Amino acid sequence: MDFATRTIHAAQDAEAGTGALIAPVFQTSTYEQQAPGDHRGFDYSRTNNPTRARLEAVLAELEGVKHAAVYASGLAAENAIFQAYLRPGDEVVIPLDTYGGTYRILNRVFKPMDCEIRQIDISDEAALESALTHKTRLVWIESPTNPRLLIYDIKAISRLAHDRGALVVVDNTFASPYFQRPFELGADIVVHSVTKYLAGHSDLIQGAVLAKDAAIFEPVKFLQNATGAVPSPFDCWLTLRGLQTLELRMQRHAENAAAIADALREHRLVRRVYFPGLREHSGHEIARRQMSGFGGMVSFELEGTVDEVTSFVSSRRYFTLGESLGGVKALVCHPARMTHASIPAEERAKLGLSDTLIRLSPGCENAKDLVEDLTEGLEQIEKARSERQVAAAVAG
Repeated sequence: MDFATRTIHAAQDAEAGTGALIAPVFQTSTYEQQAPGDHRGFDYSRTNNPTRARLEAVLAELEGVKHAAVYASGLAAENAIFQAYLRPGDEVVIPLDTYGGTYRILNRVFKPMDCEIRQIDISDEAALESALTHKTRLVWIESPTNPRLLIYDIKAISRLAHDRGALVVVDNTFASPYFQRPFELGADIVVHSVTKYLAGHSDLIQGAVLAKDAAIFEPVKFLQNATGAVPSPFDCWLTLRGLQTLELRMQRHAENAAAIADALREHRLVRRVYFPGLREHSGHEIARRQMSGFGGMVSFELEGTVDEVTSFVSSRRYFTLGESLGGVKALVCHPARMTHASIPAEERAKLGLSDTLIRLSPGCENAKDLVEDLTEGLEQIEKARSERQVAAAVAG
């Protein structure tokens, strides 16, 4: 079954009781039991819910595995993995370019519990080998990364990690299962911020954890019920609806991202463009090898000041200034003061996260309109500079 067909048909039969083509939202907290402990597979909606179970089955199909659990947010999903597998004295290896929320939960929650966080250039095989010890429990990969869209060789990293007995977790949020299949490359666990591309409409918060092996999945699944960080049935239903257009949306996001990257790389006010589809991108060849497309995100460094960045991101017509990404409406973000503000400035500098870096999430709008919106913003910066120079000359 092709990917597009699976997004519409996999685990999505008509509702058995009525034949409804689209299954209803099972908006209930509890279920009738025939006798104590004798029920139809559902006893309490924190533990299980038919709408949530349907979503989990669809996500598992799309990633090509049998096990999926959805959570109330992407960070709730991450927390379940860390809580399941990290104990005092354990170590986790993460890349230099890491989502600010992941950095925060590891360094502010798990590090004080005596977990060792090793942040390295994970693309350097020697550095990774050196970082792995008998205490390493998890190797955490984002690829493409947030926000610089770096690409890591999942297959090579998985081989090294497995040789040392560590599990490999891949955050597949930016690529989605449409563009990347981490389990086929050696991953043990895949995590998603479902909020982003999978749901796709900026109208819910949700996360997911998937695993190929039942023994690896079970500790994470246990925590879904034990800690209760579950999404509402209605949010699960919204995600099911969003998934049916995932292929169409990802194709449009990728087309728009490629057009924007091409336009920005030629502009004199742009110092550097981060997009794996560009030949000059450091991870271009790896992306070609392990992805079926280059994704829908673009980041770039402005050749300018933080004040100019503020003016640019705050005044666009089609790119709305806001957190998150992956929705049908275009979003623009200043990572240093938004998504990655939890990382201290000196640490951001060490990690190569410039204060003039701008992250773009092109939506499903017309590519020409999005490109014009960005180039107009750059022209406004140039105009303001020119006006300041004239004013200074007159004053002098």
